[in-house]
Amino acid sequence: MLDLSLLKSNFIKIPLEPYVYVDGRSDRTLTRVLKIALNLSRGNILTLIFHYNLYVSDDQLTYAAERCPRLKRLVMPAWNRIKKTGICKAVHMWKDLESLTMPSIANPPYLMEEIGKNCKKFSELKIMGPCDIFFASTLVAFVPNLKVLSLRCSILVRDALIILLDGLQQLEVLNISHCLLIEVPTPPAPKKVVSQIDELILQKASRLRNFITCMNQSCIMCQRTRNDEGLIRWYKYEEELWKVDEVKSLAI
Repeated sequence: MLDLSLLKSNFIKIPLEPYVYVDGRSDRTLTRVLKIALNLSRGNILTLIFHYNLYVSDDQLTYAAERCPRLKRLVMPAWNRIKKTGICKAVHMWKDLESLTMPSIANPPYLMEEIGKNCKKFSELKIMGPCDIFFASTLVAFVPNLKVLSLRCSILVRDALIILLDGLQQLEVLNISHCLLIEVPTPPAPKKVVSQIDELILQKASRLRNFITCMNQSCIMCQRTRNDEGLIRWYKYEEELWKVDEVKSLAI
């Protein structure tokens, strides 16, 4: 395992893509760490973990992918600087990839299609960000054999949840703890926050081995998700909090 979860980029936010500017010295430090660690590993690293404020570049990701051909688990919550070609090139090299922790991205089909084609053992996914109907439909279309899915601490559209429960027939574990569950009716009706899980969803989820939920008004994490409007600002909270997951295999 190569755990870089304590290494953060020195960056400033900018208004245009990629929305962050990373200091050159910070970039060089990451490159140096990757070179030393990956050369020592001799291609034997199975798990690669990046901090949510470690903004990896395409070149750095490709370098890591080439030297971790047997990778099984990738935790990389920040993708601002990674382009479509960069992540697809990496995934193409990771035939043994089983588990991915990633942010919510605007155009998920290209990635999920690549994973579906190349990573035949892929079974676990954690999305650190909103899950809408488009994202849910993409998962059903391209990674239908997913067994474990965590969407904790983010916005989850109710219709997207139904798509996942109906479409992911191999799903065994679903974690929607501390999610801001919303209904999106036909405009101009406003979005509505759902305060509890209804019978239809419970019925559809009954086939799962483990359906993990928490929508408790007194729960601190639920309160934080609500206060942050479904986009948890991890930097505001305990340093290690972003690593937590009720699904043991997805926790760090």
